[in-house]
Amino acid sequence: MRFQTALVAAIAIAAGYAYFNSHGELFKQQPKPGASAQPSGQVPPAQSSGSATVFVFSNGAEQPRIDDFINSATKSLDMTMYELSDTTAVNDLVTRHKAGVNVRVILDQAEKSTDQAAYDTLTAAGVGVVWSSPSFAYTHQKTITVDQRESLILTGNLTSKYYPTGRDYGAFDTDPRDVASVVSVFDADYGHSGSNPDDADGLLWSPPTARSRILDVIDRATKTLDVEGEEFSDSAVVDAIAARAKAGVAVRVMVESPSSYRSEIDKVRAAGGKVSGYSSSTGLYIHAKAVIADAGQSDARMELGSMNLTSTSLGRNRELGIVLTDANACRSLDAQFSADFTGAAPQ
Repeated sequence: MRFQTALVAAIAIAAGYAYFNSHGELFKQQPKPGASAQPSGQVPPAQSSGSATVFVFSNGAEQPRIDDFINSATKSLDMTMYELSDTTAVNDLVTRHKAGVNVRVILDQAEKSTDQAAYDTLTAAGVGVVWSSPSFAYTHQKTITVDQRESLILTGNLTSKYYPTGRDYGAFDTDPRDVASVVSVFDADYGHSGSNPDDADGLLWSPPTARSRILDVIDRATKTLDVEGEEFSDSAVVDAIAARAKAGVAVRVMVESPSSYRSEIDKVRAAGGKVSGYSSSTGLYIHAKAVIADAGQSDARMELGSMNLTSTSLGRNRELGIVLTDANACRSLDAQFSADFTGAAPQ
């Protein structure tokens, strides 16, 4: 009941300014003119220069937005997925292949126990599928690109048993530079040949730009900062969040299994921030990974993607996220964050 109430509250908050695109998603990301100077010696901040829409995963048996996106492919479909066990999504990939679409899939080599059934089904159908390169600790990225024109960047896996209770987000990205970067990296990762992601796009790649660009979003917060994650242990990120709280920014952090991150939580609380959390037994699992700065302000900025706030995720995995600078997009996901934060256990 608490989860349903939170979801209804989030929808009610957002209802006054929502509109829908062709996917039925909320809020169109618009180009933001100009760019702030980056701190000396750091990777340039992500420059989101195209269009994106954001959405919250449904808490049902399937994810129709994602299924519809897969089925929209007419020429090509590239998928990188840490965990793939949703049989509807797997069958959609096979159907697209049979329709003449060039389907290619990368599955994480460290998650064979979860992904083997999907791998076998796709292989038997003639779909191009490979295990990820062992050069990464994990290929934790969750991305689908259709017809080299649009990429769907997810915080969640295509694992249907987690759909009913998991909190996750997604962003449809049509910016040509972003999509070109996603395609280029996919080509390299599919062939285990290494890659050099474009520093000029609106994306966060791990490696090499994820940590610096997340820190950039955090450091730019002047009024509010909301941080959501399944894991919360990277010292640079925790220190940056605490610094914002000490500077007078209203900081809220929401994590899954807060008992696992007691020292990090204590640091944020000691600096003046608020922390809340869930455990999987409560009926809501915080799997989303997002940083939202100054929601409700004209210069709001948000990061979402596959990366957890851990040193492994930010430095050794293959991960992908996106920076959004549209005030409405930031407000919509922050409404969901606020509803979930209210229902979580204070720390």
